[in-house]
Amino acid sequence: MATINELRERIHAESSEEIVHEYLEKIAESKLNAFITVSGESALARARKIDSEGHEGPLAGIPIAIKDNISTKGIRTTCASKILTGYIPPYDAHVIERLKEAGAIIIGKANMDEFAMGTSTETSFYGATKNPWDIERVPGGSSGGSAAAVAGDDVPLALGSDTGGSVRCPASFCGVVGLKPTYGVISRYGLIAYANSLEQIGPFATSVRDVATLFDVIAGYDARDSTSVKRDVNYSSAMKNDVRGLKIGVPEEYFGEGTDEKVEKAVRDAIHKLEDLGASLKDVKMPHTKYALASYYIIAMSEASSNLARFDGMRYGLRVEDSDWHTTFSQVRAAGFGDEVKRRILLGTYALSAGYHDKYYLKALKVRTLIKQDFERAFKNVDVLITPTMPYPAFRLGEKIGDPLSLYLADVDTVPINLAGVPSISVPCGFSEGLPIGMQIIGKHFDEATILRTAYTFEENTDFHIKQPEGV
Repeated sequence: MATINELRERIHAESSEEIVHEYLEKIAESKLNAFITVSGESALARARKIDSEGHEGPLAGIPIAIKDNISTKGIRTTCASKILTGYIPPYDAHVIERLKEAGAIIIGKANMDEFAMGTSTETSFYGATKNPWDIERVPGGSSGGSAAAVAGDDVPLALGSDTGGSVRCPASFCGVVGLKPTYGVISRYGLIAYANSLEQIGPFATSVRDVATLFDVIAGYDARDSTSVKRDVNYSSAMKNDVRGLKIGVPEEYFGEGTDEKVEKAVRDAIHKLEDLGASLKDVKMPHTKYALASYYIIAMSEASSNLARFDGMRYGLRVEDSDWHTTFSQVRAAGFGDEVKRRILLGTYALSAGYHDKYYLKALKVRTLIKQDFERAFKNVDVLITPTMPYPAFRLGEKIGDPLSLYLADVDTVPINLAGVPSISVPCGFSEGLPIGMQIIGKHFDEATILRTAYTFEENTDFHIKQPEGV
């Protein structure tokens, strides 16, 4: 697996076209089903242009995969749903504009759970993605295609989106690095909405340094996104192998019932490794964590119910002709949406309906405030919080897809971060029977620099990140 710096050297010595061609061959031979669309011709054409004209951008000539819910001009974008059959966006998302300015080459659109609704990438209309460490297991979700492509060396970099753990979950299951930034740091312009108040675009790579480099490229203010914030962007400068004086909070609520023993041991061992390197530990209380899942799913499904009303078969995507608008609308959605999307729309609509809005949605918003206050109190005494990313390693394909509640419970360690809007990163910290385990490092609002430095220090003093799936 090549890093950004290694690929830069190869591009200078050989050519971007040759690099892109090699990755396209890997994708063609891959058994992971990590891509929905491969843009081979346009990628090679852009590589040839960069080779002939030159480009000084930080990602010049380097291929990247894009989760298929991020708008890419001229490249099919489906959200892994039948309802967007044939849709080719007329515009680029803000992050795609930034990537092109940096010289990156979009090699394809990565598979995902339909409309980012899932924890396993099994709800995709285009079939499930497989985990490179064991193709009988899930890669996590909803950005499973992005993570699997990076872990399987089908591509060096990828973008995903994280609404309740959808970058960090697959990063943990696939043994790569995935970052969920502070809400508002990366523009959501061009991200097809699932739950606006929760989701953020985030980068994947095999190293913390490469994640920071990609983050530097895509972060920054965008006037087209009303939630975008103006912050200085230079996260690569945080790459320092030093945690002396760092105060680490360990919330016991994240190590509770349901956490696999080997996962808990690996994460606690990782925390003690950081302690050996000069950090100090402190137990912290997060008393409202137990309400996070219920709060998150009510808010997310309610927002999804509203957002997905625009997919009506009238303007783009799947079309079913009938005599009147109501029948057409109903039939398009019945035929175009998968079971999980329909389930979330129904539950969200119910939570927002007259007589239930205050009982469910409003109460969930109040709980969200309490959870955010838990983080604010904790960060008065510590610099970062460290928890497991996922309570267990990757499970088998088909094992949980028939039990939606079981899948929802898998997000127990990641959804509080989205509710609070704080940043967190998942880094590999161990293995259980050959399957990767992820450690989650959580920071204060807009303090990505500290979690990146913590993750980088751990990475520099361990070797979990350099292990690769067999055959890769």
